[in-house]
Amino acid sequence: MVKHYRELIAWQKAMSMVTYIYETTKTFPHDEKFGLVSQIRRSAVSVPSNIAEGQARNTTGEFIQFLGIARGSTAELTTQLLIAANLGYLNEPEETLNLVEEVGRLLSGLIKSLRTKN
Repeated sequence: MVKHYRELIAWQKAMSMVTYIYETTKTFPHDEKFGLVSQIRRSAVSVPSNIAEGQARNTTGEFIQFLGIARGSTAELTTQLLIAANLGYLNEPEETLNLVEEVGRLLSGLIKSLRTKN
């Protein structure tokens, strides 16, 4: 049993994803700082934040709910990254999208695992 959210592979990968997203969005046009860059970064930060908050809750049901929110944030982030790619802001869109999809798969697996234990 995991005693702390920092032990979760999904949280660790999500943290790496956030760092990668911050580095990637540094190259976006300056006029997107308060637009798309802000949206992308907030979506990315939401993923490990919701994993942490959910794991700190009292019940498995609450944890699953927060993991669902985190998974939703990966879908939001994917959409925003596709918009950035369409605008020509992403140099390596597939690499970035694959990283987000990997985190989403880890979240789905964790949710499934927790549901079968209930």
